[in-house]
Amino acid sequence: MRELFDEVAGKSPLDPEEAVRRTTRVPQRKRFYQQADVTATPEGFAIALDGKQVRTPSGRPLLAPTRDIADGIAAEWNAQVETIDPLTMPLTRFANSVVEGVIGRVDEVAADAAKFLGSDMLFYRAGHPETLVAREGQHWDPVLCWAADTLGAHFVLAEGIIHVSQPEAAIRAARTVFPTDPWSVAAFHVVTTLTGSALLALALANGFRDEDQVWAAAYVDEDWNGEKWGVDEEVAARRAARLVDFKAAVSILKELAPAVG
Repeated sequence: MRELFDEVAGKSPLDPEEAVRRTTRVPQRKRFYQQADVTATPEGFAIALDGKQVRTPSGRPLLAPTRDIADGIAAEWNAQVETIDPLTMPLTRFANSVVEGVIGRVDEVAADAAKFLGSDMLFYRAGHPETLVAREGQHWDPVLCWAADTLGAHFVLAEGIIHVSQPEAAIRAARTVFPTDPWSVAAFHVVTTLTGSALLALALANGFRDEDQVWAAAYVDEDWNGEKWGVDEEVAARRAARLVDFKAAVSILKELAPAVG
């Protein structure tokens, strides 16, 4: 099992899209256990398969910070049928990523997410047609106003894709309210990566936007194009796969909301 999830993780354990791509190239393994259960330990909540504790690809104990998260991971293992499909186990993949790539590197992972504040998707607006301009404003302007009014983070907008430098004061103001615990930081990073926006991730983590609003805001342009030209099946399949990881990350942020800094 270590090899299976190691292959899925790829070089970047926090890159859900790469995980999805690699999953399609990894042969599935037969289910070899009868039951997954959760046990409380001094270090956290462990998941056991027929009494044997699950470990990450490198052999570290896979421990969840809360019973609910651990129950969710165990449910993924119990839901497997004849073969084990990591693509259907986003919480397990997420847990592996946290243990392998985030614990001990929280500041580094948060800094990687913070890079989006310099070129956030919400800063770059379409110049035409008017319907797309209006739709971007409908979904994105409230988040920018919230960042300015609540966080004191005043960002600069641009038309098109030409890079515009953002005020360091705005970046610092937004950066100060990032999550701080490893699991929340990892979830925040995943949401930021999948949406292309650290501001959307912040709005979600701080309760200003719910998951449906954030997901819709992240795909304004794609949805507009789909309505005008039709939906590309391959693009839709990739988006559906990303949504699985997005929902897993959202569930972590919700569960650990009191721990968010």
